[in-house]
Amino acid sequence: MMDSIHLDNLPRLMDENEITWVDVVGLRDKEVIEHVAELFGLHPLTTEDVINVHQRPKVESYPDYLFVVTRVASRDDHFKTDQVSLVLGKHFVLTFRARQNDCFGPVARRLENDTGNIRDRGPDFLAYVLIDAVIDSYFPVLDGFADDLEEVEDLISVSRPKNITSRFHDLRNELLVLRRALRPHREAINELCRPEQDQIGDETRVFLRDCYDHVLQLMELLEIYRDMCSDLRDYYSTTISNRMNEVMQVLTVISAIFIPLSFITGLYGMNFDRRSPWNLPELSLRFGYLYCLGAMSFMSLIMIFFFRRRGWLGGRRN
Repeated sequence: MMDSIHLDNLPRLMDENEITWVDVVGLRDKEVIEHVAELFGLHPLTTEDVINVHQRPKVESYPDYLFVVTRVASRDDHFKTDQVSLVLGKHFVLTFRARQNDCFGPVARRLENDTGNIRDRGPDFLAYVLIDAVIDSYFPVLDGFADDLEEVEDLISVSRPKNITSRFHDLRNELLVLRRALRPHREAINELCRPEQDQIGDETRVFLRDCYDHVLQLMELLEIYRDMCSDLRDYYSTTISNRMNEVMQVLTVISAIFIPLSFITGLYGMNFDRRSPWNLPELSLRFGYLYCLGAMSFMSLIMIFFFRRRGWLGGRRN
């Protein structure tokens, strides 16, 4: 692999090297893609799938090569995937990417520094390393989702966040998109592990099974995070209900305290003929107003003490 080469130099490089890796970044120039396809004998359907970057991860077997479609993951503000097309031939590996990313950066550095024994193995092992790099791109994305879920849990516990419902909705949608992007990789890598694929050696199949295990691990983590998202949403709903119950409890206690007070004020606020000794004789007392206030205060204190004993105002319930 070279950082930048001219198309006319490709035949010479293929003759000079036993194994050639050509990484095409940018798919807008259709003539370049068609020229590379013609040079390596690619089928027109392969070229069409390379240019149309909305393909599902898959494996297609042709007489002279294997065509593999994968999707590399990234997450800045939102989760997204980019198609990475790979062609495995007898003496070459082709990769096509719509835009530059650091997915293959570690592989390129290993080749430049001649570490990892990639150069000592066949093109099928190089294809495995590239596919494994694509699968590994999902781990930091899932770690980001885990951090977001922990942040949401902390917000629910210590405060009353706004727009938390919409955040739950966004997280669940992103996890759903991630699931749709990741699940087909399991089928594709399982297809590569089958003995019918002549382009894949037995030794490389062992490494591909490890890659398959990585996909299963990612799927398990994804399901855990989706369950966590649902649990947090239920937890948030329960928290809101509990807070509402606490508010209603305080309001109910206040209303219960004022019920007897309202009865007393309503009773002595009635207008009757004061000339009769049977019509509210307490109103003639010299300190009747103070007696009434004292009785109302005493009743309020008794009710507050009772409510606290019952645990309705922060006291301990017996």
